[in-house]
Amino acid sequence: MALRDRMGVLGSLLLGFALAPCAAQPTPALAEFPARSIRIIVANPPGTADDVFARLVGEDLGAFYQRHVVIENRAGAGGLIGNTVVSRANSDGHTLAMVGVTRLITELVRDQPPYRALADVVGVAHVASITNVLAVSPAIPVRTAAEFAMYARVRPGELNFASLGIGSASHLAGEVFTRTVGIDAVHVPFSKLSDSLVEKGLGRVHFSVHTLPAVLVPVREGRLRALAVMTPRRSPTLPAVPAIAEVGLPEAQIDSWSGVVAPAGTPRRVVEQLHGDIVRALRKSSVRVLFASQGAESVPDSTPDGFSRMMREEYVRYRALIRDGGLRMSY
Repeated sequence: MALRDRMGVLGSLLLGFALAPCAAQPTPALAEFPARSIRIIVANPPGTADDVFARLVGEDLGAFYQRHVVIENRAGAGGLIGNTVVSRANSDGHTLAMVGVTRLITELVRDQPPYRALADVVGVAHVASITNVLAVSPAIPVRTAAEFAMYARVRPGELNFASLGIGSASHLAGEVFTRTVGIDAVHVPFSKLSDSLVEKGLGRVHFSVHTLPAVLVPVREGRLRALAVMTPRRSPTLPAVPAIAEVGLPEAQIDSWSGVVAPAGTPRRVVEQLHGDIVRALRKSSVRVLFASQGAESVPDSTPDGFSRMMREEYVRYRALIRDGGLRMSY
């Protein structure tokens, strides 16, 4: 063999040895997932819809992955704190968030929000569709939503409604109800759901529009009176409570939702794996029953792209409500 040919063969062998270790090393995007514990950020207090669903999903994922799944309630400033945390988290799939309309609203009501509601995250799974409930203090002498509307209209500025903070979903829902029905009521923000429930039970706060999971127990115990669900149809969880359209107030309809997002830049493979594993949990009959008991419907047929698209549509909808309603605020 000629010297030139021998050198060519030797060069090929050396190149092959040099490249072999590189080919054998997985890239970060292809590494096994999850490599450690997962945390799910909830920008609301314990007991709220996002918190309930995060714990249900987290428990199933933890058992399936054999990893700790930690639920972190980072409530405050109408969702600003928790939503900013997930926007700034590492995009490796180990930090997720269970979000709802609050993520969109909190950005829209501020002049200089510290995060971008849509651009900072990617949709993973639409988890639940949730019923809102108009609930009043038992001290209010009404039995229907129509009676309450008439009662409140002749008492301008005398009644107040609770929310989980300025810019929260419950704040916007309360504003939609009061404006569409023609009620002049004072907004009272709370940082804890439990505090608002106590104040309504005592009659110092008069009404609210919260998600059904947040008020289900006090309604069943008689500490609150549910007047209407804010959806087109009655909820199987509270079948005796009429839908708001049934009492002649269809313009006050406003429902809610929860879903899992990951920081923007999370590898698509990880997003799809998480989506598949969350959907697997949502399809379990036991999980569907638990969701129904909370007045919610699981959404096992979602896709990551479909959930992202739905959030964009919701963003446009709430932007119009907030701007038309003059709810924009500065901090």
